[in-house]
Amino acid sequence: MPGRHLLLALAVVAVWGTNFVVIKLALATLPPLLFAVLRFAFVLLPAAFFIRRPLVPWRHLAAYGVLIGAGQFGLLYVAMRGHIAPGLASLVVQTQVFFTIGLAIVLAGERVRLFQWGALALAVAGIGVIAWHTDAQTTPFGLALVLCAAASWAGGNLVARHSGKVDMLGYVVWSSLFALPPLAALSLWLEGPTLILQSLVHADAGAWAAVAWQSVGNSLFGYAAWGWLLARHPAATVVPMALLVPVFGMGASALLLAEPLPGWKLAAAALVMSGLALNLFWPRLRERLARG
Repeated sequence: MPGRHLLLALAVVAVWGTNFVVIKLALATLPPLLFAVLRFAFVLLPAAFFIRRPLVPWRHLAAYGVLIGAGQFGLLYVAMRGHIAPGLASLVVQTQVFFTIGLAIVLAGERVRLFQWGALALAVAGIGVIAWHTDAQTTPFGLALVLCAAASWAGGNLVARHSGKVDMLGYVVWSSLFALPPLAALSLWLEGPTLILQSLVHADAGAWAAVAWQSVGNSLFGYAAWGWLLARHPAATVVPMALLVPVFGMGASALLLAEPLPGWKLAAAALVMSGLALNLFWPRLRERLARG
């Protein structure tokens, strides 16, 4: 990968990782479900006027929008409103990889391989370490919400896979149309019109910058740049860079929010990251060993 392309990949994972700090800062001003509504509203508009709708069934876009919008980000934002530390959230949500495998086994009849069981065991051990050390900053409720968010992300992955090879930027933009109704309904129901109006009136420049970071930076730039890289390089070259997302997430949270990084948290991160790495790299390593 040329140096400029490597820097672009690092920029994407840095945006995706530091995004958890941005979420935490924004939630000091905006209620979580309203924040999610604003995120997907600005992903959809004005981009939908310039980006063509992908040629997939509307039901695929609807399912993806609900799972990623209300499921992944709605639950993640609620969890991060005082129920889990941003750094840990960036780590725990990566368990979507294993939920994706599990759903593929149940729904598509895929076979689980021995190395995947090993990878899952490492990740579960890491989550167990986090669960053992829950406190006022990271609660069992927050951990459960982020795991549910990861499961919703996994469901969205399977919907996108079933749609075939599509432009993911257009897919994300047009599926946002279906993320908005459930998020708006939940915001009106749980947060109420009074809080919504007050939050919009009193939102400062920092809150709107966070919304822009979520919509333009995290979604539009992130998916456009990642798709551009995948179109020019093998997935085996690009995808491993995503392992750096929790590194940026935990590092930025420690640096900018003074989130402590005790030994147990680093051990949990090492276990989860080892599971992710084993799942990603073992098939290619085994192939090389067999050829060698």
